[in-house]
Amino acid sequence: MNPARPHDLLWGMPASALPDDAPDWARQVLAAGQPVVVRRALCAPGWIAVGVRGQGREQRLGTRMRAADVQRQLSPEALRWQGESAWPALQALASATPVLDATGLAWGPTGGVGYQLATGREVLHQGSDLDLVLRTPHPLARCTARDLLDSLDRGPCRIDVQLETPAGAIALREWASGALRVLLKSADGARLLADPWQACEDAA
Repeated sequence: MNPARPHDLLWGMPASALPDDAPDWARQVLAAGQPVVVRRALCAPGWIAVGVRGQGREQRLGTRMRAADVQRQLSPEALRWQGESAWPALQALASATPVLDATGLAWGPTGGVGYQLATGREVLHQGSDLDLVLRTPHPLARCTARDLLDSLDRGPCRIDVQLETPAGAIALREWASGALRVLLKSADGARLLADPWQACEDAA
């Protein structure tokens, strides 16, 4: 198994591994063999921070999973979809695919779209956004970020893209805005930085 990264889907967590006070819906999700989503949080060696996803935003549970229990792992980059759909979020994915492929960077859908594509469970609705992750191991010019955002904002629903840097994730929309500092989300918390890529080099 590759090292688990935020937004990866993992199968194999037993319902018995949940805390005693876990809600019934979370136990039902795991008992049905559904995956958990890797979260951005620190964990002890041998453990992975994960989230259990139910129906709607109110059914979200943050917990941890034993790495030894992972039976299958799926990254956002492995998920693609082309076709016709009544859901604006899937329509947006189809229109965004050539735009993101043209960057030459690894990317994939996360959130409800990624979960539905991976599991077949209908979790989308007419108001669902499209969440994406774009792997940016090297600095992305702000002008490039603005052009990319302009293209994506023409889609049929709101598209939120996280730029995954070596130090953590920043929002494409925020990076494209020209803000002097942007919010970097990492496993050890969130902080405002002028250049997330430089921050990683400084830490090294």
